[in-house]
Amino acid sequence: MTDPQQPHSPEPGSGAGDAGLARRLGVGDAAVIGLGSMVGAGVFAVWGPAARAAGALLLVALVIAAVVAYCNAAASAQLAAVYPVSGGTYAYGRERLGPWWGYAAGCAFVLGKTASCAAMALTFATYAIPDHKIGQRLAALAAVIALAAVNYRGVTRTATLTKILVTCTLLVLATVVVLLLVSPDTDPITKWTATTSPYGVLQAAGLLFFAFAGYARIATMGEEVRDPARAIPRAILIALFIAVGIYLVVGVSLLLALGPDRIAASSAPLATAVEAVGAAWAQPIVRVGAALASLGALLALIAGIGRTSLAMARNNDLPRWLAAVHPRFQVPHHAEIALAAIVGVLVLTTDLRGVIGFSSFGVLLYYAIANAAAFTQPAEHRRWPRFVNVLGLAGCLLLAVSLPLTSAVTCAVLLALAMLARLIRTGRDGSARSRNR
Repeated sequence: MTDPQQPHSPEPGSGAGDAGLARRLGVGDAAVIGLGSMVGAGVFAVWGPAARAAGALLLVALVIAAVVAYCNAAASAQLAAVYPVSGGTYAYGRERLGPWWGYAAGCAFVLGKTASCAAMALTFATYAIPDHKIGQRLAALAAVIALAAVNYRGVTRTATLTKILVTCTLLVLATVVVLLLVSPDTDPITKWTATTSPYGVLQAAGLLFFAFAGYARIATMGEEVRDPARAIPRAILIALFIAVGIYLVVGVSLLLALGPDRIAASSAPLATAVEAVGAAWAQPIVRVGAALASLGALLALIAGIGRTSLAMARNNDLPRWLAAVHPRFQVPHHAEIALAAIVGVLVLTTDLRGVIGFSSFGVLLYYAIANAAAFTQPAEHRRWPRFVNVLGLAGCLLLAVSLPLTSAVTCAVLLALAMLARLIRTGRDGSARSRNR
């Protein structure tokens, strides 16, 4: 463990083409980027899988997910105040726990969120161009290219477009909630028949956690926030509390309109709900809202993954050329181009049906490391008591092992391969150094 005032990671701008990023974001900008990630396609898509697992206890699962998310947000905020650099938990894990833990966190984040990028692009295309598979894939590819181009032009443009998309999404959600709550056709609890188990509730909480992981984007962009010691903790908590409130209101509205059985049976619960209460005319509004929310989430994901890849490349945990920062726009342009290329291939070749569980597993491991890192911080750097970190770590691990087996095993295998690749590389580097002596 190293002195937090003397980080061993390379400083920004420590290599050729590796200039520092510009601090252009305020509290509001950072909070909106996080909110855009949380109130994204998840609010339109996550309810069905969660209701199938949790049944009538869907809101209990939502509260569990929110509590774990709060603990993780507290850990991220506490660490970000001391380490205001790009990379999020990748950087924090390196500083507090060692390079291997940081590398594991970075790989978990990049794997899970790269898949999520493809899922957001495909979700956008599904709502924008229904019933046309080839058109959907081409639209998804166009969305990836367009939003990567926005990110390439600078983080202030990312924040501005995210504000527009989040505002549109919130207006659509408000319209849907009002329609569901005031409709005389809303059918409350009397007809709920779905059953569940404690395991089902935990699995649903793990799936719903997918919706609350967006505040990671704020921490990964710590090198671009003004006055980060103050701004990042505030932005993380503001974004999380707003997102939890939105999900609670939407969840209650859906349960009152449909009940858990019909939510579980629907691939588009909000569209199904407005039709069920006699407001089918609002379905196009829901479709537009889902498309815009997907774009907002994709935009923020590209920004966050690019910054984590930048931090990993600075430490040679990814190819060094990914550490390049554009001299004019001051963004990690090589990392964002590489990400856009990979996601483009994914949207053309796969439907990623298990992406929610896959992404949740990777991100829960990412935050488990964040909680462990925050636990080691000395008293003068603590903002929350250590039991919050213990609760967060235990919650992450419990929800991770409760996720659907296929998703969890697939992500775990890929992470193991990434760790093996680093072990081989470090072994070769050690042998080369020995020969050069």
